[in-house]
Amino acid sequence: MRVHILGICGTFMGGVALLARDLGYAVSGSDAAAWPPMSDILAQADITVHSGYSIEHLEPPPDAAIIGNALTRGNPAIEYILDRGINFSSGPEWLAANVLKNRCPVAISGTHGKTTTAAMTAWALELSGFAPGFLIGGAPCFSERSARLGTGSPFVVEADEYDTAFFDKRAKVVHYRPRVLTINNLEYDHADIYPNLESIATQLHHAVRTVPPSGRVLVNGDDPNIDLVLRQGCWSNLEKVGTGADNDWRICIQGDKKSAQLTYQGSDQGEINLPQPGLHNMRNAAMAVAAANAVGVCAPTALQALKRFPGVKRRLELRGSAAQVDVIDDFAHHPSAIQATLEALREANPQARIVAVLEPRSRTMQQGVHRDRLATSLEQADLAFVLSPTELTWSVADALAPLGEKVTLASSTSALCTQVLAQARPGDKVVIMSNGDFGGIHEQILGGLQAQDGQK
Repeated sequence: MRVHILGICGTFMGGVALLARDLGYAVSGSDAAAWPPMSDILAQADITVHSGYSIEHLEPPPDAAIIGNALTRGNPAIEYILDRGINFSSGPEWLAANVLKNRCPVAISGTHGKTTTAAMTAWALELSGFAPGFLIGGAPCFSERSARLGTGSPFVVEADEYDTAFFDKRAKVVHYRPRVLTINNLEYDHADIYPNLESIATQLHHAVRTVPPSGRVLVNGDDPNIDLVLRQGCWSNLEKVGTGADNDWRICIQGDKKSAQLTYQGSDQGEINLPQPGLHNMRNAAMAVAAANAVGVCAPTALQALKRFPGVKRRLELRGSAAQVDVIDDFAHHPSAIQATLEALREANPQARIVAVLEPRSRTMQQGVHRDRLATSLEQADLAFVLSPTELTWSVADALAPLGEKVTLASSTSALCTQVLAQARPGDKVVIMSNGDFGGIHEQILGGLQAQDGQK
C-alpha cells in the first residue's frame, strides 16, 4: 500500500512515516522544505521526501494520504487529494488505527516536559525488558529515531494538545485512547487556536474520558490548574505526583537540591538522581516512574534506569565549547520553561555567569500573550540577549525594562550574535532558547568564539 505524508519533516509526522515504513507500507512525503535531522533519518529509511507541495508529487495517486496539521485548504496538494477522492487521515488518527490498536498506549500530555517525560518513560520500560514502542516529539539520545514499533505491549506516545488537522480541530491527545495518561502540568499556550486555559482543559478532559476504569490517570498534584480537568470527572485510577504532602507519588527534595527521594503513599521507593539538573527534570522523572509503574515496572527498577538516562536533544544539550565558553541548546519558549531552564543551569553551575539568548518564536509568544511574565522568567540570567523582530506587535523593550542593563535587544539573528560575542568571556554558560533553529545562531556563536580563541 502506497502512503504519501504531507508535512513529513515535522518530528511527529516524520515519526509516523517511520512507523508506516516499518509496518511495510511504501512511504513517500512532501514538506515545505526538507531539513536535517529528520530528512537524513527519512533518507536512511528509504523514504522519498519531496520539497514543496506540487501535485506532481502525488502522481500516480497514492492509496492513502496522511495530512499534518500545518496544512490548510488552498494548499495544492490538499485540493488535489479532495478532488481525486483519495483516502486521507490525520497523523494521530492513522497512529491510533494502525499502531495503538491492541497495544497499551501510554500518553504523555501537559504544557511542559512532554518530550523528556516520554523519553524517560520509554527508557525505563526499555531497560526493564518491556521492549516498548514509542513516538516522541523530539530526538531521544538513546535512539537514532524518534519513533519505533517495539515488540512489547506498551507504546509511549507524546500526546500534544495542539490541533490535529485542518479537518479535525480536536487535540491530538484525544485520539490515542490511552490506558495510562499523564498530565504533567497545565498552562495557557497555543493562543492561535485556544481562547483560554479552560478550552485546553476541556480537550485534556476529552482524553480523560477515554481512559478505561482499569487504566490510570497520573497528574501533577502541585498544579492547581489541573483541577479544571479533574472537576469534570475521572472514572479511572487517579494518582497524583508532586512535592506536596498529599501526593501519592511524592518528590522529597534533598538539602543540596540535586537529588530527591521518591515515595509512594508514604513508602520509600528510592532516589531520583539524574544526569540532568533541575527540579523540572525531577518532576519529569517522577511522572515517568509512575507511568512505567502503571505498566508493570517496579519503581526502584525505573529509578535505577533513570540514573543512566542519556537525555533528549535540545534539552540543556551542550552543542559545543570554544574559548572556554559552553554553548547550550534548549527548546524553552514559554516563560515557565525559560525560568525552569535557567534555574537548572544556575543550580548546576553556581559560580558561572549564565548568558541567556532567547528567540520569542512560538505563536503564543509572538502574539505577546506572556509578555508580562517574560522579565521574571529571565531573572536568573546574568545577561540576556533577546531577538526583537520588527514585525512583532508588542514591545520587547517595554516587557524587559525591569531587567535594566543586563538586557540587550537586536532585530536580527546576526546582530544578536555579534552582541553575544562582544560580551562573552571564559567560564560563561551561553544557553540559546527557541522552539526553532534560531537562524543557525548556535553555530554562528561557536564559530565566532573559535575565531576569537584563534586570535589569542
